[in-house]
Amino acid sequence: MSHASPFPDNAGANSVLQDDVLRGQWFVVAQSGDVPLGQAVARRLLGGDVVLWRDGGRIHAWQDLCIHRGAKLSLGKVRDGCMVCPYHAWVYDGDGKCIHIPAQPDRTPPLRARANVFHVRERYGLIWVCIAQPSGDVPAFPLAEDTSCRMFLCGPYSFEAKGPRLIENFLDVGHLAIVHAGLLGDAEHEAIPEYEVEEGLAHGVGPVARNIRIHQPDPDGTGRAAEVTYDYQVHAPLVASFIKSQGDNKLFMGYTITPTEEGFSEAWAVFAMNYGFEIPEQDLRAFQQTVVMQDKAVVESQRPELLPLDLQEELHLRSDRMAIAYRKWLRATGLKYGVA
Repeated sequence: MSHASPFPDNAGANSVLQDDVLRGQWFVVAQSGDVPLGQAVARRLLGGDVVLWRDGGRIHAWQDLCIHRGAKLSLGKVRDGCMVCPYHAWVYDGDGKCIHIPAQPDRTPPLRARANVFHVRERYGLIWVCIAQPSGDVPAFPLAEDTSCRMFLCGPYSFEAKGPRLIENFLDVGHLAIVHAGLLGDAEHEAIPEYEVEEGLAHGVGPVARNIRIHQPDPDGTGRAAEVTYDYQVHAPLVASFIKSQGDNKLFMGYTITPTEEGFSEAWAVFAMNYGFEIPEQDLRAFQQTVVMQDKAVVESQRPELLPLDLQEELHLRSDRMAIAYRKWLRATGLKYGVA
């Protein structure tokens, strides 16, 4: 049973840590394969330290801190289904309760001797952590669980940028022919046709955009030009996805942003394709690496760094309607991180 206390309020004046909406979200901190049995793994999330470890098939995510003298548990050992502190060898069971203190072996550890335990899930080959009471479940990516599709992971990609700017860039179709010229667009097809947007609910699903038709010279790394159709979905403030269709061929990308420090983020991507099984996975990853690096240079240059939710602050076009819907939805959720 997860106790899921948030990082202590005295962890610093970091604005990332002060957003209650953000604390209730699920964030990817590692791939499942990054945490082998019997090994403690350190990660950063929302400006704090997290330790990941396994007890058999069960994954744990705790604050990386021993309650006794503040040593990092990630420097300790996983032994007999327990976490052992590296400093004084206090032993914590899988629920975070201290069950043994070597310096006073006859004493029952006090009730306060507990690790700070977070909610954790494994899904799509990723480890998701929520440090407070989750506002919902881990986002649903049906195509990533469809056995007729090939699923693979990309990332993490590091950005010196805040999450909302990264998600808006992901949703932005107008930049494809400019920033990704020769791959996801070209100079002869810069115009964006009319498309449909459904604005999201404040405490539920985010906005949806459908039937965005674009010509792309190389839509998926195969080198074959195609007319594609995008359908976008916002699942959470820092999670979005698209399905890119070429007739019956479908490529899904789920994109999730993890704030690691104030002003720094990691991006993770879940891909699923019902075609192209002959393409080596490393080639697909290399294609995505190229696209991300093209975005990175632009997104890290954007000013202001905080995404303006007042629509009067920046100019908007008809082709920006998905970005407009995202900004309006973020305002309705009450998110304070990364926005102004």
